[in-house]
Amino acid sequence: MFKKLLLAAVTLGATTLPAFAHLNPEEHGSFMAGFSHPLFGADHILVMIAVGIWAAQIAASTHKRSALLIVPAAFVCTMAIGFALALGSIDLPFVEPAILASVVALGLLVAMATRVPVGAAAAIVGIFALFHGHAHGGELGSAGALQFGAGFIIATALLHVAGIALGMGIARLGTVAARIVGGITALAGLSLVFGG
Repeated sequence: MFKKLLLAAVTLGATTLPAFAHLNPEEHGSFMAGFSHPLFGADHILVMIAVGIWAAQIAASTHKRSALLIVPAAFVCTMAIGFALALGSIDLPFVEPAILASVVALGLLVAMATRVPVGAAAAIVGIFALFHGHAHGGELGSAGALQFGAGFIIATALLHVAGIALGMGIARLGTVAARIVGGITALAGLSLVFGG
């Protein structure tokens, strides 16, 4: 099942157009620009919230509360690595398609309440985070990189916390509610893919 999901995500990602959710590079370079950046793109918000919800699902289903920290932390840390790669002019292929694929894939992981070991979940979100971080760094250049990076890392972590809170809150309504939210996220990702 996971192989089919991965194949579908890669296929969708390979056929996507850029998300265009990113700000003008001339507006970057400050902490506030970095902090606000994840809050202005549907792709960013959907993925960050989905990571938090999925972490909450894994913690609840495996009784390993460490997932609440490890899964989002893997995203944030790997995103910072992707950011540094872009600042160092190290290219990654298919950055925008991978970002859009992450919305669909993470939405589906939540919708299917996919239960994997915490380390595997951290690796999955980390792969997507690398592309999100690279997109941030690729737009910025070197001006104000430290301030901008600190801003978007903090905003991303806060969105993960919101996702965890949402995941824990809707878990009280039953597993169907979280699955519906995941399905809506995946559909929103598809609308970004095919809506341009």
